[in-house]
Amino acid sequence: MPTGIILKGIGGFYYISADEAIYECKARGIFRKNDVIPLPGDKVNFSITDEGSQKGSLDQVLPRFSQLTRPAVANINQVILVIAARSPVPDFLLLDKLLVKAAKENIKPVICLNKLDLDIDDAGRKISEAYKNAGYDFLRTSVKTGQGLDELEDKLGSMVTVFAGQSGVGKSTLLNSILKDLIMETGDLSIRSDRGKHTTRHAELIPLSCGGYIADTPGFSSFELESIEQNELQHYYSEFSNPAESCRFSGCSHANEPDCKIKELVSNGMIDMGRYERYIELLGYLKKLNDMKYKKSNKEKEKRQ
Repeated sequence: MPTGIILKGIGGFYYISADEAIYECKARGIFRKNDVIPLPGDKVNFSITDEGSQKGSLDQVLPRFSQLTRPAVANINQVILVIAARSPVPDFLLLDKLLVKAAKENIKPVICLNKLDLDIDDAGRKISEAYKNAGYDFLRTSVKTGQGLDELEDKLGSMVTVFAGQSGVGKSTLLNSILKDLIMETGDLSIRSDRGKHTTRHAELIPLSCGGYIADTPGFSSFELESIEQNELQHYYSEFSNPAESCRFSGCSHANEPDCKIKELVSNGMIDMGRYERYIELLGYLKKLNDMKYKKSNKEKEKRQ
C-alpha cells in the first residue's frame, strides 16, 4: 500500500502526493464513522484504483505530530514569521503571540525581517539582536536586492512550512521569489490555476523543488491564545527558561513577585524590555480570559441549581 501526503481536500476528495504523482482519492466511510477528518499535511496510506487516471482510495491517516485548527492543517513543522523593517511598522505583539503559539504547538519558528532595502536607519539591527538573544532563528531578506533569499530557500528544504505575519510585510512577494514556477498574487496568498484566478479558502500544501512544502493557509496570522493557560505562558518564552530557576518563588509569574530573576535581567538589559512588556500584556489578557471563563462557569452552575 503506497504512502503519501495530502496536499488538499475538496468536496470529499483528497489529493495525495506520492512518487512525484498526485492521486485523487475518495476517503473510506470509516473516517466519517470514527469522526476523523483527514487534513492537508497528513501522511496517509492509500490504494490506487486506477493508475491511468491517478485515482485511488484514502485508507489510513498516520499519526500526527502536530495539528492546527485555524487553519485546519496537520504536521506543520516550521513557521516563517515575516515582519517588515519598514512599511508597515512591525507589530511585535502579533509576532510574540505567534511565537508563543508556535512553541505551544511544537513548531519551529524562524523570524524573517523583510524589506531590508527600506531599513535606512538600521532599525532592523536592534530587532534582530532582541530576538537572537532570546534564542530565535533570524533571517534578513530583501526581494529588491536579493539579500537573504538563498538562505530562506535553504530553510524550506524537507520541511512543511507556513508563512505568517501582518498584512503588507511581503509574505507573498517572498513566496513569488521562491515559487518561480507558480504565479502568486501579491497581497493575497492565492494561486492561479489553469482554470483561472483561484483564491484558496482552505489550507493547501504546495510542493517545492527543494523537497519541502509551503502551506497556503488563510487565517494563520489571526491566531489567538485561548488554548494557553495563564500560568503556562512563561514556559513559551525561551529567554525565561533557565533564569526562572533562580526566582524566589517556584511558581513565579515574573510579574509582581519580589526577588524575580527575570525582572532583574530585564533591568540589566539581559532580556529585551519590549519582549518583557509584551509578556506582561499577554499575561493580563490571559488573566481576563480566565476570569471570564470562571464567571461563565459560575453562571452555568447557578442556572442548573
